[in-house]
Amino acid sequence: MESLSLLMGGLAGALTPMNLLWVVVGALLGTAVGVLPGLGSSMAVALLLPVTFSLDPTGAFIMFAGVYFGGLFGDSTMGILMNTPGGSTAIATSFEGYRMAQAGRAPQALATAAIGAFIGGIIATTLVVFFAPSLADLAIMFGPAEYFALAVFAFLATSSVVSDSIVKGLAALAIGLSLAVVGIDGISGAQRFTLDVPSLFDGISIIIITVGILALGEVLHVAARHGRRSSHTGPPRSTGRPYLSRHEFREALPAWLRGTAFGVPFGIIPVGGAEVPTFLAYGTERRLDARRRSPQFGKGAIRGVAGPEAASNATSGTAMGALLAMGLPTSATAAIMLAAFQQYGLQPGPLLFDRNPDLVWTLLASLFVGLVVLLVLNLPFAPMWAKLLLIPRPYLYAGITVFCALGVYATAASITDLFLVLGIGFVGFLLRRYQFPLAPVLIGVVLGPLAETSLRNALLSSGGNPSVLVGSPTTWVMYGLFVIVIGYNVLQRVRARARLDT
Repeated sequence: MESLSLLMGGLAGALTPMNLLWVVVGALLGTAVGVLPGLGSSMAVALLLPVTFSLDPTGAFIMFAGVYFGGLFGDSTMGILMNTPGGSTAIATSFEGYRMAQAGRAPQALATAAIGAFIGGIIATTLVVFFAPSLADLAIMFGPAEYFALAVFAFLATSSVVSDSIVKGLAALAIGLSLAVVGIDGISGAQRFTLDVPSLFDGISIIIITVGILALGEVLHVAARHGRRSSHTGPPRSTGRPYLSRHEFREALPAWLRGTAFGVPFGIIPVGGAEVPTFLAYGTERRLDARRRSPQFGKGAIRGVAGPEAASNATSGTAMGALLAMGLPTSATAAIMLAAFQQYGLQPGPLLFDRNPDLVWTLLASLFVGLVVLLVLNLPFAPMWAKLLLIPRPYLYAGITVFCALGVYATAASITDLFLVLGIGFVGFLLRRYQFPLAPVLIGVVLGPLAETSLRNALLSSGGNPSVLVGSPTTWVMYGLFVIVIGYNVLQRVRARARLDT
């Protein structure tokens, strides 16, 4: 009850006219920056960091709350409409969201994302309010061996279900892992696949790979089919309905809740952000969909948008709790916000709740307010965003190409990056041409460094004894789930082949 009374006091502070204005401004600015390909929510916070230094700490962090969640929604908006996610946390949402947009259901996809973001964020923030002091207990359960088991589970479980061919799924995963190991090895200092190009010493940015595989690959794929259908019209006209029907809501609700369940614990586990839970949520929804009489994945499945989007925002909500309660930044955006706290002479952690209770509880209350503001702002504007798809196809995809180039160049001002994104875009085109799944490529890129670092740290800490990889109950659970998932998929494929033979 004490937490509830403190939250009510924080809510009174967050709802003052000036603080409410900062929430709205932050939500609008975060969304505006988030929709730009290659920038994303973390870049939105970084770009707007200097703007807040003229504000008092409470106003600054309330504005950050709006920017934080607004940037996440912007990431998903471009992923859904143009298959160009603003950040890596929206990659999983883009797969089915873009197919919904291509089928004329862009407003419904955006509404699903907005409601999912609201549900995931609200549940996660509520848990943070009541259980912030206990967050550390879950984080300490994960060491290098557990991270490696988690990565292996995500690699093989997802690769085995996103394609009709397990071989193609594993081949796509191998491409992603190959891209992930480019650069200088952090432990030995050896160059790997850099071709002695200095620009490759730091590896290939996830932004370059995401933009190349998803956006530029799609542009080349559309251009290659130029003569097969009219190129002067965009995708089918959307219905313009910025809300979900009762049937669509019932369809999406279980996925929202499952995605939230994936996202909540990952906000306090330092694996780099929401990529892991979003892909796990996507893979789970795809596996469940395969059991239905009429599978929808590949045609624009609403659950394929609902699950990852709820997971992403649930992760962000508990990441904020981990930052405040433990001083632990579990994502790039949280790390930037930690720097902002330190700029004001504040140190997040258990003592922050005692020394600056007004700031902490007003900030937590502003997260609730920011989520409501984003829902109110974005649901009515979904049809407006969807009208981008009415632009004639040649101009639309030319614009996407220009924004891809600008977004990639803006991150490091490197001409080499432009050649890289072009080459990776051609790889994305070939993957589409020969029907290889894209998700395993991106999973390999995102989780490859985590898997490699965790494996090597685990073996170093054990003196090279591989039994450390299965030495805890958490790893047993991970590998047990992996065996069950793989076994179930193999059984399903055998049954399907038997039915075809008969």
